[in-house]
Amino acid sequence: MSCRAACRQFGSCADISAAKSLCDQISVTLHLAFDLLKEAPMTSVPAAQYLRMSTEHQQYSFANQTTKIQQYADIKGFLIVRTYSDAARSGLVLKRRSGLLQLLHDVMSGTAPFKAILVYDVSRWGRFQDSDEAAHYEFLCKSAGIPVHYCAEAFPNDGTLLSSLSKALKRTMAAEYSRELGVKVLEGQKRLARLGFKQGGVPGYGLRRMLVSADGHAKQQLANGERKSIATDRVILVPGPREEVQIVRDIYWMLISENRTVYAIACELNRRGIKYIGDSKWDYLAVYSVLTHPKYAGCHVFGRTSSKLCTPVVRLSRSEWTLRPGAFMPLVDQAAFDEAQRILRGRTINRSDEELLDNLRSLLADTGRLSLRVVQNAPDTASPSTYRKRFGSLRHAYQLIGYGRAADFGAIDLRRRTQAMRENLIARIKNMFADQMSIVRKGGRWRSRLRLRNGPNVSVLISRPLRVWKTTIRWVVDPIRNERKFVTLLARLNVSKDAFQDFHILPNIDRRKRFSIDLRDAWLNRGECLSELSQFCEVVDRVSSARKSR
Repeated sequence: MSCRAACRQFGSCADISAAKSLCDQISVTLHLAFDLLKEAPMTSVPAAQYLRMSTEHQQYSFANQTTKIQQYADIKGFLIVRTYSDAARSGLVLKRRSGLLQLLHDVMSGTAPFKAILVYDVSRWGRFQDSDEAAHYEFLCKSAGIPVHYCAEAFPNDGTLLSSLSKALKRTMAAEYSRELGVKVLEGQKRLARLGFKQGGVPGYGLRRMLVSADGHAKQQLANGERKSIATDRVILVPGPREEVQIVRDIYWMLISENRTVYAIACELNRRGIKYIGDSKWDYLAVYSVLTHPKYAGCHVFGRTSSKLCTPVVRLSRSEWTLRPGAFMPLVDQAAFDEAQRILRGRTINRSDEELLDNLRSLLADTGRLSLRVVQNAPDTASPSTYRKRFGSLRHAYQLIGYGRAADFGAIDLRRRTQAMRENLIARIKNMFADQMSIVRKGGRWRSRLRLRNGPNVSVLISRPLRVWKTTIRWVVDPIRNERKFVTLLARLNVSKDAFQDFHILPNIDRRKRFSIDLRDAWLNRGECLSELSQFCEVVDRVSSARKSR
């Protein structure tokens, strides 16, 4: 284009030159400003990074997370001043993640030296099965003025509707990933278990783990803590040292042939100086495990318990187990194992509540009646103490099987009422002489009794009235074997059995078996009648001193 044409279109040549000069000045100014911005120090926001990987096999996981977080920090102007990490930790629960726990503690304490938290993505924060749990922990940080940034996510965590919806979806997807993976892994473990391969865990006493190739050839015996390193290798169980194998067989012999209890077997092994795993002593659970685990009969078992997605451990019914008979060389034959199970099932501790009640029903059908003595003498029925422990009382067990009327339990009710009156009497005397007396309670089958400070023990004995003929009343005294030598407070009930008629302080109980006394029995003259409880300590001292002087 000619100069004249240009002047007609854009103006005169002078105008063009002036415009060009102005553009050059603006360009120089912009370059200077840019250089100044580059040279000026940028104020970085201090931040903490949180890293998590689920297994030890994720070798490069931390490095990958750190690289992405650092790139995000450089772009957004963050300076990483602290790192929290959880290596080989599942994101399902919080309690095992010491890194995240410490992070939350620092945030909530108000002394955290950072203003933001950088996490690789939503799944690294956690795969909590309740997505609200992940949101709760993030909200704690946000409330403390320390927001969480997800560096690899496509959305900013800025609280907008899109951000909130995206996070909720991502949290749900993270939780669902763990659930689906758990289902797939469990099915794979069951398939291998059906082939007879062990799926982790200790071998147990008398057994060892053998590493085998994919085609079943033995490679080496694994020591405690060792793991297979090749994915296609498998693990089976083999008999351990000869001495341990013999001990296992001795345990079955003591149960089947000598009819010993599980606890007695443990005591016998400890008496012989035989060590359990890790040089520990044998206890009930150790012996019971040897006697009940099918692996000792050569049967591989998988899935006796379940703890899916870090939930509490639950025991599964036998129908849910994965079994492979003949997977290992047995330490005891199948007949001995089956006999041991039959014996253990028949013992009270292994019977269910319903089985105990069925035994009571059978006993009632055979005898036509139930009582404490009938239950005690029945060889195939649990002891009365077992029924008290399981059902609260023998009477409640009777009621559960529909036996007995209210009148049938009169003696039981009277015994309980008498026991309550005795305890109230002891408490009443203690309160009257708080500074001079204490109550001795040893627990178990020991009865409570009184003890004077720097004085004797005092047994408290309740005597119930018994009508022997029309208007003739006698009082029954039941000596307590381990209290007969103590100074005794004999409290006699009135005819209605709802209050005390009188009290006597006796030097001891000089008879071994039950006996009865009348209202003014000469036997009572061995001690003193207590007209008022307020005289208790004074009379006890006199009777005790008189006994010593004899």
